[in-house]
Amino acid sequence: MERNAKSSRKMPGMLYILVSFAPWVVYWVLCGMGDGLGVVISLAISLLLVIPQIHKRDFNLMDVTSLLYFSTATAFTFIFNLNIFVEKSGFLGYSVLFLMALFSLIIKQPYTLQVSKRDYPEIYWKEKSFLAINNIITGVWAVIFIANAITFLLLNATSAAILSNTLIAFGIVFSIAFPLKAPAYFAKKKFRKHDWSVDVTKKPKGENEYDVIIVGSGIGGLTCGALLSKRGYKVLVLEQHHKVGGYCSSFKMKDFTFNIGVENVSGLWEKGPVTYLLRELGFKKDELFAKNKIRYIFKGKEIDASNLEEFIKVLSEMFPEEKDNIYAFFDEAKKAYEECYKELVYSVPLPAELIVKVFGAKKLLDYPKEHPHFYNWMNKTYKQKLDEFFTNEDLKTLLCALLGYLGTKPEKTPASSVLTAVVSYYLHSGYFPKGGAQRFADSLKDFIEYNGGKVLTGDRVDKILVENGEVKGVKVGNKVFKSPIVVANANAKTTFLELVGEENLDRNFVEYIKKLKMSPSCFMVFLGVDMDLSSYPTIIENLDESYSIAINSNADPGLAPKGKASVTILTGANYHDFPERGTKEYLEKKRELTEILIKKAEKIIPNLSKHIVVQDAATPKTFERCTSMPKGAIYAFDQSINTKRPYFKTPIKGLYLASASTFPGAGIEAVVISGVICANDICDWKNIL
Repeated sequence: MERNAKSSRKMPGMLYILVSFAPWVVYWVLCGMGDGLGVVISLAISLLLVIPQIHKRDFNLMDVTSLLYFSTATAFTFIFNLNIFVEKSGFLGYSVLFLMALFSLIIKQPYTLQVSKRDYPEIYWKEKSFLAINNIITGVWAVIFIANAITFLLLNATSAAILSNTLIAFGIVFSIAFPLKAPAYFAKKKFRKHDWSVDVTKKPKGENEYDVIIVGSGIGGLTCGALLSKRGYKVLVLEQHHKVGGYCSSFKMKDFTFNIGVENVSGLWEKGPVTYLLRELGFKKDELFAKNKIRYIFKGKEIDASNLEEFIKVLSEMFPEEKDNIYAFFDEAKKAYEECYKELVYSVPLPAELIVKVFGAKKLLDYPKEHPHFYNWMNKTYKQKLDEFFTNEDLKTLLCALLGYLGTKPEKTPASSVLTAVVSYYLHSGYFPKGGAQRFADSLKDFIEYNGGKVLTGDRVDKILVENGEVKGVKVGNKVFKSPIVVANANAKTTFLELVGEENLDRNFVEYIKKLKMSPSCFMVFLGVDMDLSSYPTIIENLDESYSIAINSNADPGLAPKGKASVTILTGANYHDFPERGTKEYLEKKRELTEILIKKAEKIIPNLSKHIVVQDAATPKTFERCTSMPKGAIYAFDQSINTKRPYFKTPIKGLYLASASTFPGAGIEAVVISGVICANDICDWKNIL
């Protein structure tokens, strides 16, 4: 509180700049009249400005420059009897200020930076855009200073004074206005050229004409389609597989049900995006999802916790020397997570460019001070946050237990991504889809059809039709479906390089898409066993041997016959480690890895191999075949901190992305956010609340 009080008593930045200019104004006015006292008085004013800075050891470059300049000017004028600092006050003064500004840019400490810190909370100071904005402002002042120096060298005193004062006034106005507009400008700079608008008139259409066509039926596409169909749009969803859902789907072997990839869903707390979607569509959470119980195995120890309080307690007992830090870490994480989801007018977090578009530039400017904890996590890696709180490496490793949900290493993982995709499970738990993942996907499909939409499976889109840079529809075999809007739920590489075609895209954009790195994949073993495993938790994360077990039937007993269990064992896998599908080498590799995983799992579930009723396995190449995801990537693109996902609005007018390829990334919660954003933008962010 004391610190905040002191900060609040600081002189505002722009007022401080005017005060820093005071000795120069006195100097130019008096010396312009030929009065040498202008040098001495300016020296005295400069000294008054610098003395408090000596006490605080916090120096302002312009004030220090003023003191040095006027000290030199006083010596030359009154000791050496040289009148040059009086006669050439305009040229010399502005030349020195130019050199001062130039020097500050060279050392990457623009002189306006320190002044700007007076007007903005500390959370802004390390932001790259904050430094960039001050570089521009200082650069503008450098140009003004050198222009004024030349003006005083070439023009008469009266003309020079008028022109220089005009430029100074411009500099002051620019310094006030630019920081208010710049963050929004930077955020929308690249997005602006893609922020087209398509007018969709909801009127009767022909048989193969639609308001919106969605290519792919993953959860992002189905979310978008469900919301649009509810709002009266004529929607067509086209899916190449025989069932909807993508990675959110299930299959049966005998009486055992297995999920393809969804075992633990976030975003189902009170303000969660998935909760919003269910509420919006009239679904009940308890009918579609069951809370998971999770166990971690770390250095041979079993760690069970059903909520955050229990998890913190267990960690504190394991690492007593870090107890206070553990509480502090989760306290900050909780604040940051809640800030991410607070005051969501449209029920989902928005990227910077959409904050500007939907709410205006001021909302983005105020974002850091309104979300200080979350903003701090946005600008750091997860490793940096862990190092900030902890010294025990084992504790750090344990807190990375769920990083597999992102497929990244802590030093390359945005801390904000960990908040929403990992820490959220500690805060609000994860949920298993009742009836299997397929039931959730089918519920969205049924909703679309109930509201007049159409969902076609087994219909692979061969081409997205583009004319003059605009979407016209899609081609499926010999059929053409027309629409002014196409939402691609397929991976962005497939969308642009195969369905749209490179000939319809800018070469630089094509190269950018080609260079995007795919995320890791995984290897999964599906087992139906005649064992009662109800005493185990739903999910077991084995950090010691890097694999996971999901006992699906513990979340929903209906997924296996009574007294039996549906079990999935999974581990990370590299696409290139597997030979061509169907070959002898491929089948041998698949069998070998299956046996290894089952043996590992038997250390936790004794005699598992002796009770197998049904068995199958899936490789990255299996996922590629079933989902058309390049290299069987389970999170679309790599989710490391330097990956720049494509915008949800593409260079082709009318073509949207709603998938793990775009903001905010992979996972059910994330693609629901993507689908909600896409639907809202198609509605032009109107009449949807």
